[in-house]
Amino acid sequence: MPITRGKKAKEAAGKKASKVNAAASENQEEATQVKRSSSPPHGAPKKRTAFIDITNAHKVTISLPGRKRESAKKVEKKTNSASVLSKNQTNLQKSSSVSSEGSPAEKERSDVEEEKKNNEEPQRDDSSPAEEPVDVSPPAAREVPAHIQRQPIPAEFDIDSDNSEDCYMCPEYAKDIFDYLKKREEKFVLSNYMDKQPYLSPDMRTILIDWLVEVQENFELFHETLYLAVKLTDHYLSKVPIHRDMLQLVGSTALLIACKFEERCPPPIEDFLYICDDAYKRRELINMEANILKSLSFDINIPIPYRFLRRYARCVNVGMDTLTLARFFCEMSLMEIDFVLERGSRLASACLLMALVTKNLGGWCPILQFHSGYQVSDLKPVVRKLHSMLQAPSDDNLKTIRNKYSHKVFFEVASLPLVDINVLEKALASS
Repeated sequence: MPITRGKKAKEAAGKKASKVNAAASENQEEATQVKRSSSPPHGAPKKRTAFIDITNAHKVTISLPGRKRESAKKVEKKTNSASVLSKNQTNLQKSSSVSSEGSPAEKERSDVEEEKKNNEEPQRDDSSPAEEPVDVSPPAAREVPAHIQRQPIPAEFDIDSDNSEDCYMCPEYAKDIFDYLKKREEKFVLSNYMDKQPYLSPDMRTILIDWLVEVQENFELFHETLYLAVKLTDHYLSKVPIHRDMLQLVGSTALLIACKFEERCPPPIEDFLYICDDAYKRRELINMEANILKSLSFDINIPIPYRFLRRYARCVNVGMDTLTLARFFCEMSLMEIDFVLERGSRLASACLLMALVTKNLGGWCPILQFHSGYQVSDLKPVVRKLHSMLQAPSDDNLKTIRNKYSHKVFFEVASLPLVDINVLEKALASS
């Protein structure tokens, strides 16, 4: 009876399956020698098949240990045979170059002596000078120039060794970082720019800063964000004249940029439009952000006095109440146009000195002079200006900073009596 196609197909499929099973068994035997698990370990992320294969799995070739040994032996045999052939060729060339004069015994004896000599040391040409021994000693360390050498910190002025185990404090580079920030201040020196603003006045700027402090409190932003926003506003106004109707837009946009620079989770643009009572549109705020960044050449990492104040307060281990008092003096100075031209490190030093005198904690000691780089003679004009600012009567409508530092969270430092000018002058003279 003839065999149908179905039976032929089944028979062919059976043969094919037996071949596949045989191949699978061979693969299993190889897998016992080299175990390569294709399934991911427990807890590992699955492979993303939607993208290209970024692993090197397609480049891996499985090689068995037995095959490695055989291939290594073959390579060793090839190298040995090649070296023997090269030696035989050199010996034949040397024997042919020997003079034909003399008996065969003498020729054979000279060949043996020459072969011994070649095995002992390489043949050297007498006409060429003898090779000098190569100096393998390591090169001497180059001296670091004096102007870039790291200056050692005296033990009595070292305030970072206590944080040697804390990598977040960067104790090895803290002094260098603040010295760099102090040098960088020279790039951001300002002057009284109100002459370039025909539509603005110092009082308008004071109202804007008072409003920014209120926004900083409501949004619970960092103090660094507030200081940077004021710096960005001043630098932009020193370059671009604007109309008084755009002043609030400049301040809110500067605060938005500062939030993106300092905050972990900056507020969205809609919040800044809301605090402006929807006086501006979203497109206007985005355009102002681009204008500020372009006018500052995108260099917005401006040193602020708040960072220097925290650093200098650690030098004398002052309490939190004294540091908060110095911060109150420093934040009050943001509202005055006369302090725009002061460098942040110098303003922070003057605020701390005034807080120390107010708390009767001494004057400007050598460790503060070492880390700040300022002497008392450098701080006297700024301290006197701060005292006159705090002594002047304040506007009842601009008391946001005073109300802020009258809270218990800030130790109610705004309610402390101002130090007498005679006591202050005496401390400045004795320091």
